[in-house]
Amino acid sequence: MAHIDAGELLPNEHVQRMAADGEITQMHRGHRYADEGDTFDIDGTTYEVTDVTERTLGDLTDEDARREGSADLDAYRDRLARVHDEFEWDDDNDVVRHRFAPTDSE
Repeated sequence: MAHIDAGELLPNEHVQRMAADGEITQMHRGHRYADEGDTFDIDGTTYEVTDVTERTLGDLTDEDARREGSADLDAYRDRLARVHDEFEWDDDNDVVRHRFAPTDSE
């Protein structure tokens, strides 16, 4: 277990703000950026990484999209295409899901 910078897992201030507001409770990334039990801080609140799971884009559901701040999977796909240059959705692409939650020790 390590204490990491929030920016390691949550790539920008907007995403970090959404996590602090409870709009994002997980983040899929192309690689593993944290391990279960790692912690990070946003605005004085400590979050713990509760689950790290290897998946494919084809595994993602509407629920995953909502946990990442999108209305549904179609909106999530559109968002990824907007923020990543030359992004193409391929159901077979490997991703890593990082789930996190605020800790009770604030």
